[in-house]
Amino acid sequence: MTAMDIEFGPALDEFRAEMRGWIERNRQPALLGLDAHALWAGDHATDGAVTDAYRAWEAASLQANLVCPRWDSEYGGRGLSELELAIFEEELDRAAMPRVIRYMSEYLVGPTVIAHGTAEQKAYFLPRIIDGTDRYCQGFSEPDHGSDLAAVQTRAVVAGDEIVISGHKLWTSDAANSNMIFILCRTNPDVPKHKGLSFVLTPLTDNNITVRPLVQMSGLSGFCEEFIDDARAPLFNVIGGIDNGWAVAMTTLSSERGGLAISLHLTFHAELMELVAALRDAGKLEDPVVRQHVAWMYTHVQLMRYGGVRILGSMLRPTQDAPHPSVSKLFWSEYHKRFGELAMTLLGPTAMLRPNGDGYPITRWQSVFLSSRSETILSGTSEIQRRIIGDRVLGLPRDA
Repeated sequence: MTAMDIEFGPALDEFRAEMRGWIERNRQPALLGLDAHALWAGDHATDGAVTDAYRAWEAASLQANLVCPRWDSEYGGRGLSELELAIFEEELDRAAMPRVIRYMSEYLVGPTVIAHGTAEQKAYFLPRIIDGTDRYCQGFSEPDHGSDLAAVQTRAVVAGDEIVISGHKLWTSDAANSNMIFILCRTNPDVPKHKGLSFVLTPLTDNNITVRPLVQMSGLSGFCEEFIDDARAPLFNVIGGIDNGWAVAMTTLSSERGGLAISLHLTFHAELMELVAALRDAGKLEDPVVRQHVAWMYTHVQLMRYGGVRILGSMLRPTQDAPHPSVSKLFWSEYHKRFGELAMTLLGPTAMLRPNGDGYPITRWQSVFLSSRSETILSGTSEIQRRIIGDRVLGLPRDA
């Protein structure tokens, strides 16, 4: 899939040409086809050629202000609009180059600090995100509370110029690759539950926090749990003020659920083409039933694409309504779960055989099948998304 079939106008066409030229001048052959998140997580750290190439690519991206590129230039970004970011990511996809990402630090912590932080907090925390010094994971979820974020029980008290935190966090993505955690904690238990919360940027290492990986049914441990026993952070690290954490957390969640719809189809299209190649190699692609299922998958990826075009159209014409973020999240997560099921079914019984090896090795498609099931839970379950759509988009009456 190449660039979207939509006219952006001369200014954005010029921007596309600029990005295409910059990528061509700085591209690193050792990085072609590699996943941006895997590079962020250091999955290729033992490969010297990849490490050197990534350092060069990262340095070029930093120099061009293309790390955290949506942030305004005053914060170290490039101030790209959603349209420009979509074009940049399309050009990266065309060149098979990964974007240098800062993961949750970039799209959750940064926008939250920009929205609620003081000038001094912005000056301190944002450069440390851009240069990769601080790598954040999310300390929101806890045992027994499900999707009721306001029910968090992790407690914090002010002690001099510090805040001291104790509690238990769960389902924390990439905690093993992070050195900071943003924690939503209860600083006032005597007020309604939405009122007495605080949002704290907390050191994760050497700070009385035990990080325990959670082994999933895929054999991977991308999620962790944290046991927090009097962890400390300066009061300077409280974003938005003591007891004002709910408003801050809502900014974080709006960033989490909103920003991927424009370019999301690129990842799913590449994955589908990989499956098509596997089916062709297995001699199954001429089967009419297989082809019908592939057509279903392709149609859904195209629906994601045109949903992104609709969002772009709403930016070009502000009077046009854009789809609610919950619609996109519900659509792609349910699609991907079904995609994993179909991949295993279409590849046949041999797809269920695990490869030999130590530990719990699984194949590419077994990983997709198992891991995709969690996607209907993370960032708000499908049930929550349907409730939001019914309430806020369709205006349906709430049930009891």
